[in-house]
Amino acid sequence: MNLLFWALTIGVIGKVMLAVAVLRAHIAILHEHKIDGVVLDAIKRERWITIIGLMLIVTGYLLEIIFYGYTPMLTCAFGECAAAINEAL
Repeated sequence: MNLLFWALTIGVIGKVMLAVAVLRAHIAILHEHKIDGVVLDAIKRERWITIIGLMLIVTGYLLEIIFYGYTPMLTCAFGECAAAINEAL
């Protein structure tokens, strides 16, 4: 494992955290019924766009991991993974 693997992983974690925050904000706004229907419809549409974007981020991450050849980390046993991480650090 090298710096690229960690950069990809940390980047995806940040993007997923951002998407989850947006989804939580939309859910909170949807439960607040003091806004009109047009805004509620827009928020529902944005929620689906966010979910699709999140799926694309995760899919892109998996494709990058496969492309760069980090797949042994996906199938290693606990001891092997711990040794590989220890070696990288």
